[in-house]
Amino acid sequence: MPRYRLDIEYDGSAYAGWQRQAELPSVQAAIEKAILGFCGQEVTIRGAGRTDAGVHATGQVAHVDLEKGWDPDKVQGALNAHLAMAGDAVSVLAASLVADDFDARFSATARHYLYVILNRRASAALMRKKIWHVPKLLDEGAMHEAAQRLVGRHDFTTFRSVQCQANSPVRTLDRLDVTRDGDLIEIRASARSFLHNQVRSMVGTLKRVGEGAWDAGDVEAALKAADRAACGPVSPPDGLYLTRVDY
Repeated sequence: MPRYRLDIEYDGSAYAGWQRQAELPSVQAAIEKAILGFCGQEVTIRGAGRTDAGVHATGQVAHVDLEKGWDPDKVQGALNAHLAMAGDAVSVLAASLVADDFDARFSATARHYLYVILNRRASAALMRKKIWHVPKLLDEGAMHEAAQRLVGRHDFTTFRSVQCQANSPVRTLDRLDVTRDGDLIEIRASARSFLHNQVRSMVGTLKRVGEGAWDAGDVEAALKAADRAACGPVSPPDGLYLTRVDY
């Protein structure tokens, strides 16, 4: 059967996450329902990253095997039409034919995330559920300096959920940069793979640095503790975006 790669964008606010769940709306289920409406085929699609409830994506990738060799543009257009009719905040940005051994999850060589903090006194009128509003002024320079203590290959037990099902807490973090653009603080993280809640846990910890409660040494000590209790508060899902997956 022909295998298709789907590049996907979604607003995660109304979903219980990427992964299909009984009686709860999910991005995966929305796309699978659109495929059923398009070609009458019941399928299970595989995504590159299982984003949590409330997390968004501008560059999620999935693959699906269809029984018929449809033109990729027709697949994209038909799926978007069915998603729109269902009122889903999901869009297929592109569809393409790929080799039979392409796997959206296991073929990935890197995943890139963006976390956005709105750092001003006034709350968000236009970006609600799309950012984390932090009214206290943050020192993005101190946050970036502390973030570099987390870059590299480490045991990230401190920064993963107790519900994480990964076999090992060891990961290689290739990038963790903190920059400011006006009232927006952007935190960009890149790695081959991430642990459950790793990015949100790191962001919550870096926010403590930005407030002046912690410094870079405290972040390094928390990392070396390899203890979930040493982590700062976990940031909300609203500001997190899966922006790109490399293959």
